[in-house]
Amino acid sequence: WGYGIWERILVVLDKKIKDTGHENAYFPLFIPLSLFEKEAAHVEGFAKEMAVVTHTRLKREDDKFVLEGKLEEPLVVRPTSEMIISECFSNWVQSYRDLPVLINQWANVVRWEMRTRLFMRTSEFLWQEGHTAHATQKEAEEETWLMAEQYRSLIEDYMAVPTIQGRKSEDEKFAGAEVTLTLEAMTQDGRALQMGTSHYLGQNFAKASNIRFQNEKGELEYVHTTSWGVSTRLIGGLIMTHSDDMGLRLPPRIAPKQIVIVPIMREGTEEVVMNYGAALEARLKALSYAGEPVRAQLDKRNRLAPDKKWEWIKKGVPILIEVGPRDVENNKVAVKIRTSDNPKADFMELEEFIAGVPELLGQVQTALFEQAVAYRDNNTRTDITDFAAFKKYFEGKNEFLSGTGSKIGFIRAPWSGNIQATEAALKEMAVTIRCLPLEQKGDLGPCVITGKPAVTEAVFGRNY
Repeated sequence: WGYGIWERILVVLDKKIKDTGHENAYFPLFIPLSLFEKEAAHVEGFAKEMAVVTHTRLKREDDKFVLEGKLEEPLVVRPTSEMIISECFSNWVQSYRDLPVLINQWANVVRWEMRTRLFMRTSEFLWQEGHTAHATQKEAEEETWLMAEQYRSLIEDYMAVPTIQGRKSEDEKFAGAEVTLTLEAMTQDGRALQMGTSHYLGQNFAKASNIRFQNEKGELEYVHTTSWGVSTRLIGGLIMTHSDDMGLRLPPRIAPKQIVIVPIMREGTEEVVMNYGAALEARLKALSYAGEPVRAQLDKRNRLAPDKKWEWIKKGVPILIEVGPRDVENNKVAVKIRTSDNPKADFMELEEFIAGVPELLGQVQTALFEQAVAYRDNNTRTDITDFAAFKKYFEGKNEFLSGTGSKIGFIRAPWSGNIQATEAALKEMAVTIRCLPLEQKGDLGPCVITGKPAVTEAVFGRNY
């Protein structure tokens, strides 16, 4: 079911990527360490998370196996692909006529996390990573903004997760990047989750890998590059944004199945109930919602109906249908909307239900987004203007998940831009600047950390 959600993300985002002119490709999993060493800031940013291959095989000696075939150069198991793809770009790009290069890769990566959290931070995860090369800074920056918007559309319009869009501060941006754009969401324990990032890399990687082209005047220039990506962390964000005490609640546009039909049968009614359910499934699949066929399924498994019903509720299916012998006789269905506060199913005339399916799915999609927006806004403080109040807000709010603290949230306040002073002040609270929002207030007061004149508004919080 989790992979089914990832497949939906892949289908939606892959179309957005291709519709904006990019091509999919695949690059090596094992990357020579020497390539990483070409870009010092980049390797330093990932050094503590790298899984490294040093030998090629095992040899049995007595009752144990030992390493054999030491490599002349260690190979890093892909934590990200900037350097291996830059190496390819250096061979592909010779002239301005070769630009832009617009490449995307769907792959797995490995980052040796010290503390793993399912979906949020795992040693191996699935993702897509886009890498592009451009003739000018303007084109590369436009690409960076373009892909950040594709992510916003995926996360908000399909996953119904509201985000704060902004730039990362200098200390939080991607290793080796000039600018990092981010989309920050709030989970139900009030923490921040970075849902996706898009980076303008300037000419840093081009110079490290010697990606040069001859311009129209015959002069050699370095390209400007970008990279951008989202991962299965999106599923973690989805779960922690939309769940309730009964389980997950999935937005219809990202749900692997939007409607599930559970047959309820008594002895001697099996055939008629299953036929009724199969006919309903076929009619639902013929419907369209948000430009796609409705994803409906008749649960034919030989299991007790209550078990099947609660399984689908926990999985978050937007609409659950129950059909039994009496429903067949009366041409009705029992409908449970996952976002409804009513614990019982509503009985509806079959034709009325089928005609209203697209509208019902749209209502679930809208309700989940609006609830998440309200939750985020209700847990974001904009009235804290000095460091004493700032510190008091975060005190004692450390371990909500373990039950030893209280729920936290965001503080959105003016900031001076002083990285050194901010890091020193926030370190003990485990608080960071999540982003500098793209939408800024016009009138800024003093910095909430230093009291000095502010240059921007920032969002502060604890993150995963």
